[in-house]
Amino acid sequence: MAKETTGAASITSADVARLAGVSRATVSFVLNDTQGHRVSDSTRARVLAAAKDLGYVPHAAARSLRAGRSNLVLLPASVSAIGSLVSSWVDDLQSELDRHGYTTVLHTGRFADAASAARAWAELRPAAVLTMNADRITAEAAGILRRAGVRGLLAVAARPLEGIHTVVFDHSRIGEVAAEHLIARGRSRIGVVLPQERGLDSFGRPRLAGAQRVASRTTATVTPLDLAYTRESATALAKKWPALDLDAVFAFNDEYAALLTHALRSEGITIPGDVAVVGADDLVMSALQEPPLTTVRLRLPSPATIADTLHLLIEKGTAPPVPDVEAELVHRLSS
Repeated sequence: MAKETTGAASITSADVARLAGVSRATVSFVLNDTQGHRVSDSTRARVLAAAKDLGYVPHAAARSLRAGRSNLVLLPASVSAIGSLVSSWVDDLQSELDRHGYTTVLHTGRFADAASAARAWAELRPAAVLTMNADRITAEAAGILRRAGVRGLLAVAARPLEGIHTVVFDHSRIGEVAAEHLIARGRSRIGVVLPQERGLDSFGRPRLAGAQRVASRTTATVTPLDLAYTRESATALAKKWPALDLDAVFAFNDEYAALLTHALRSEGITIPGDVAVVGADDLVMSALQEPPLTTVRLRLPSPATIADTLHLLIEKGTAPPVPDVEAELVHRLSS
């Protein structure tokens, strides 16, 4: 009986070269699409066919060592926690970065402070880091990344950060726009949803602060409302709504707004008669709600602009400023 093997030997570029009848250098030129080295179409086809037949996958770390740098762009996982709008934006950004030859990696680690996060990111030796949570980037953290060879450092923050290429995105402005609208519509007892999901507090708290800042200039009041993105949590909040005595709610974004709206209506609370509702992001589903949802539209820089900026930072060390994220109200029937 044949002896059972416990594992297969790794396929190397030497195996590909042997099958294709070429040198390992030629295999490297073809699979890495190295510029400046002429390889005939027939040779290129043989190399690609051999690599496919053998199931060969290039070694990214070795390729980075040869090139003198990584092709990774690291995104802390918080960028995908904000909701469907940013998740879709990140998908498009990955495509744009791929156009420049970069591989996008989401990093999901939990860290006690910005320096610890930066050290963990630096271990991967990415070409660039894009963080949408400015709390993760301090001068110390930026120094750690730069000493590790990270040339592209782009932060999304409420205000420009010294020495760091910054996209200004002030989440408090979203809360201000929502509160200004609700107060202008005659509402004076405003609830503001604070999502309970991990990673959202750093976005929800500034939005609450923005609403509170607007209310402080009037007789209106703002009440924080904890809400998890579950039917059970929304139902529990809706059941105690009469005791809260609120006539409006800014629900963090359209997804939480839709969830809470359905729960409130199930309890016989009318929208906007009893409660005016405002979301954020202007998702497609917001206009399809019953009633259609008033929302705060965000004008984000295009994924192509961000990808081009990161590429310039990596290649040149400098890039033009990126336009600020702007917030504007879209008034529909929920308010």
